[in-house]
Amino acid sequence: MKKVQRGFSMIELVMVIAITGVLAAVAVPLFVDIRTDARTAALEGTAGALSSAAASNYAARGMDITKGFAVLNCTSTSAGLQGGLDALVYTITPLTVGANATASCTLNTVTTPVLTANFAVTGVL
Repeated sequence: MKKVQRGFSMIELVMVIAITGVLAAVAVPLFVDIRTDARTAALEGTAGALSSAAASNYAARGMDITKGFAVLNCTSTSAGLQGGLDALVYTITPLTVGANATASCTLNTVTTPVLTANFAVTGVL
């Protein structure tokens, strides 16, 4: 009679568990790093959108004073975003901007660790 093997041997099971443990030890730190990279990319994308909104508003307001909105400080730039800026996620460092003057504003995340990105704003009345 031929002996039929059923299941896995103890050595096979131990090897699978060891390989899974090594992969998990390597993958978890990479996953945490990817989360930080994603938050940084979202922050930089939002800063770019704020800068673009400020430039579009400056051009529209320069052609017709009834179009767009006045920009006297960095925080007023968020009015150019559709739906505004989510105050639970981002804050803008308040900085006064003079008419036709360009300023570098700072966008911060509210969560820890605090990440920052800069965007340009040109003041317009």
